[in-house]
Amino acid sequence: MLHFRIFAAVFFSFFIDAASATEDDRNATHRVGVIAGNGKDIPVPSNGPASVTAISQPFGVCIGPDKALYVCEVGSHVVRRIDLQSSEMTTVAGSGHKGYAGDGGAATDAKLNEPYEVRFDSGGNMIFVEMQNHIVRKVDSKTGIISTVAGNGIAGFAGDGGPAVAAQLNQPHSIVLDNDDRIYICDIRNHRIRMVDPATGMISTFAGTGERAATPDGSTISGTPLNGPRALDFDGDHSLFLALREGNAIYRIGLQKHLLHHLAGTGKSGYSGDGGPGKKAQLAGPKGVSLSRTGDLYFADTESHTVRVLRKASGIVETVIGDGAVGDGPDGDPKKCRLNRPHGVFVSTDDWLYVGDTNNHRVRRMKIAP
Repeated sequence: MLHFRIFAAVFFSFFIDAASATEDDRNATHRVGVIAGNGKDIPVPSNGPASVTAISQPFGVCIGPDKALYVCEVGSHVVRRIDLQSSEMTTVAGSGHKGYAGDGGAATDAKLNEPYEVRFDSGGNMIFVEMQNHIVRKVDSKTGIISTVAGNGIAGFAGDGGPAVAAQLNQPHSIVLDNDDRIYICDIRNHRIRMVDPATGMISTFAGTGERAATPDGSTISGTPLNGPRALDFDGDHSLFLALREGNAIYRIGLQKHLLHHLAGTGKSGYSGDGGPGKKAQLAGPKGVSLSRTGDLYFADTESHTVRVLRKASGIVETVIGDGAVGDGPDGDPKKCRLNRPHGVFVSTDDWLYVGDTNNHRVRRMKIAP
């Protein structure tokens, strides 16, 4: 069960962390390798060694509190767990049957509909968003029971100021939690970020007006439009980082003054600007975003088939995986490793960059620092 795996892995985490700077890690620095998926789009989940087992359309990826990698498998409508020590892959949510059912029962018996991104709260509970069910669900870390925490399953916009489970979302894509376990949701078709308060279970609009319009730099989140809010990350302190897919830009949202700060992207779709200031770079439908421990912001530049980074110290944008052309590898040199519409990225605390290489049906990773 999920709670047993989390307990066992956390128990041994001291020993895992102590071995994190191994010779293998040093040799793997800046080299890309497949850790899950055999490249086949087989939408029937099966357990087994991750690198030779099919994984259908991986989107969001996340390291859990048990040090395992969790992957949203859109094609099979499940969430998977990969033990990074044994490379064994198992299903932790979803039966593999498309639908919306199973609340109150075991997560592995439930029907899901396109889980897109997964995160964990401070209690180790697994939180994930289902885009086509228009909901956010939770798997209890102690019981393995699944429940809905936001959305009523009907696409639309309604419910602000009321219970989150009675509200309407419209194709939510990304979620992130802050230090108080507030859930921020990229409600993409509503062009808003919605927020669920865990203390009350109430939902509200945190940012966005519903308009698909430009987002001025330095503006407040109140009354300012967001053009396609698609992905979020939290810095663990006072800022959210936001990718605008249709807006082809990345912003920082200060949680103290609620101001929007433009960091990267001209707003015009394209693939250019590497080596220069982020604001002058062209982005192509950015999706997943993830901060490294040094503050560099990695993101999936989905429509250029690359993973790029915005350097904190210099504000410069660089490509770290891919060359702008669609392909499937080869693994090794990251600049020669082509991707196919990557969606999810996650940087672990031990400096591994994980990528959901969606249309190649693989999860790749690269060590980004010695």
